[in-house]
Amino acid sequence: MASLAPRDPQTVPAELAQALVRLAPDALQLASFRREATAAPCDRSLSTLIENEIIPRLMIAHSVRAPDAAEGGAAPEDIDTLARLALQVDADALLSHVDSILARRVAVDTIMVDLVAPAARLLGVYWDEDRCNFVDVTMGLWRLQEVVREIAARVPADRRRAAGGHRVLFAAIPGDQHTFGAVMIDEVFRHNGWMTELLVDCSTPDLLRRASGEWFDLVGLTVSLDCNIAALPSIIAALRNVSRNPGLCIMVGGRVFAADPDLAKQVGADGTARDAKHALKVAADLVRVREREISACS
Repeated sequence: MASLAPRDPQTVPAELAQALVRLAPDALQLASFRREATAAPCDRSLSTLIENEIIPRLMIAHSVRAPDAAEGGAAPEDIDTLARLALQVDADALLSHVDSILARRVAVDTIMVDLVAPAARLLGVYWDEDRCNFVDVTMGLWRLQEVVREIAARVPADRRRAAGGHRVLFAAIPGDQHTFGAVMIDEVFRHNGWMTELLVDCSTPDLLRRASGEWFDLVGLTVSLDCNIAALPSIIAALRNVSRNPGLCIMVGGRVFAADPDLAKQVGADGTARDAKHALKVAADLVRVREREISACS
C-alpha cells in the first residue's frame, strides 16, 4: 500500500486515539480495520468517524468571523493541499501554510467551514482509497486540530455577536452515542451570545423533563447515525407538548439532514442547517418569526 505520509515517532494524542483503543493491535492494519468498520452497526466506518466525531470537534468555537477579513474564499486546490500537508508535515508547518491563506484575507469562518472540515473528510477518502492507513489519518486529524486551536485562540471574545438573550437547549437524540455534534453546536451558539444548555447521554424522559422545566426559545437535536432517525417524530411531538414555550422552535442536525434538508420537515422539526454558521442564521430567523406570530395573536 502506497502511503502519502512518512512514518514518524509521534505518539497518537489521547483524545484522538480513543478510536484506536477499541481495536485490537492487528486491527490497525488497513484490511483488518475495514472489516471491523463495515461489520459495525449503522455502517460505521472511518469516514463516518470523521464526519460524526472528528469534524465537530475541529469546529468547536469557530463560528466567529474576523472583523477585518474580506469575503475571499478557499480555493478547491487548497483543500487537497491542506489534506496532504496534514499527513506530511508537523503542526507548526501546517499552521504556517494556513496563515498564508489567511493572509489572502480569507475569513476565519471560511477557513474552518470550507477548508479544514473538507480537508478532514478528504483524509477519510485517502484511507478509503488505500492511500494511507488509519494511524496516518489519525495523526493528520490531530495536526489539523492543533491548527484550529491556535487560530481560535487569536479571536478575542469581545468580538462575538449578541443574540438578544435567547435560550436554546441542545442534545444528542436519546440513544445516540456520539455527542460531539451537540457539543460543537452548543459552543458555537454560546460564543455568539445565546444562553445555551447542553444535555449529553440523556434519556427521552430526561430531555422532556428539562424542556418542560424552563423556557427555551429553541431546542436543537443532533443525530449522528441514520438508524436513530425513526424516533425523532415522536420525540419532537412530545417536546412541543411539554414545552413551557407554546412557540417552541425545534431544529435538527446531522449528516443525513445535510444531505436531505427536506427530511427535517418530515420528522416534524422547523428547520435544519448545512453547517454551524448557517445554523446561527436559521435559528435566529425561526425565533424571530415565531415571536412575531405570537405577538400578532396576543
